Amino acid sequence: MSAVSGLLPTRSGSGFGRLGRVAGSPLLRLIVKRVVMAIPILFGVSVLTFWVLSLIPGDPARAMLGMNATDQQVEALRQQYGLDKSGPARYWDWLTGALHGDLGISMVSSQSMSSMLGDRWAVTAELVVLSFIVSLGVAVPVALLAARWPGGLFDRVSMVCSMTGLAVANYVLALLLVLVFAVELGWLPAIGYVHISDGIGGNLKSMILPTLAMAIPLFCFYTRFLRGDIVDQMQGEDYVDTARAKGVGPWRVLWSHAFRNSSFGLITIVGLNIGTLVGGTVIIEQIFALPGLGQLLLQGVNTRDTVVVQDLVIIFAAIAVLANLLVDVLYAVLDPRIRYGSH
Repeated sequence: MSAVSGLLPTRSGSGFGRLGRVAGSPLLRLIVKRVVMAIPILFGVSVLTFWVLSLIPGDPARAMLGMNATDQQVEALRQQYGLDKSGPARYWDWLTGALHGDLGISMVSSQSMSSMLGDRWAVTAELVVLSFIVSLGVAVPVALLAARWPGGLFDRVSMVCSMTGLAVANYVLALLLVLVFAVELGWLPAIGYVHISDGIGGNLKSMILPTLAMAIPLFCFYTRFLRGDIVDQMQGEDYVDTARAKGVGPWRVLWSHAFRNSSFGLITIVGLNIGTLVGGTVIIEQIFALPGLGQLLLQGVNTRDTVVVQDLVIIFAAIAVLANLLVDVLYAVLDPRIRYGSH
């Protein structure tokens, strides 16, 4: 019997055992903890947004129908969208619907929010992803080169460019890019969006200027931060001196030691910037006429479409919370001490 039992899989090696080990892993507990913490944050954002929208003077139904509409028409529209109910009752209707996947219907276009988001989220996602790829793809090598020879010509030029880029607002930069590359040179389209299904080349061409308008300020910020942090470590950390004493080359010290430790701070900055970057799409998408979520939010504010504004504010807040969750998880993956010290 003992010989037979030795051939059988033990409980710890079974699928249930592996599932138990995963469920009890410190990383999973960290994720669950962050998700639980995110719930009251999103609830608070939704309550605050609904309360602020309710404080806006005037009647949304009257604003949509115009001053020539009769009282009966206004009242019918108020009843159609539940505007005749009290504030708590309207919020409860929205919350229960959102929890069941029903985000409501736009008061202006009479379209469901699910269909409106489905047509626009890809545009905003593409803009945000391209902006991050361009900004980080340029900032990391520039910061490494500047930190390799601090005080040199390249370092000084990069820092001047970074300070100049940080001093210019992204909407001003967007207008300058349009003036130079669209109006004067005629190389790129000033406005409009080409869907990726109509050609990758045309799609990327239509996204170059808005991507640069979003990415250049990020590139300047990332470069300045990363360069400063690497220089501090290269000049004042014992582990750098130890690596040099062992004969490790300067580029390997820079990349494998200094940059590796500086990457933690960079990850934090990137995570915190995601919410700001998504919020910046409101202006950039309006300038370049991109049919994304940012443009939809601005249209909702201008037309007092409270359903659109409420849903998009919650979506933007959820993106920011999710970004911070990913940062925490990435921290735990890179440094197990954070994983085990979180419970």
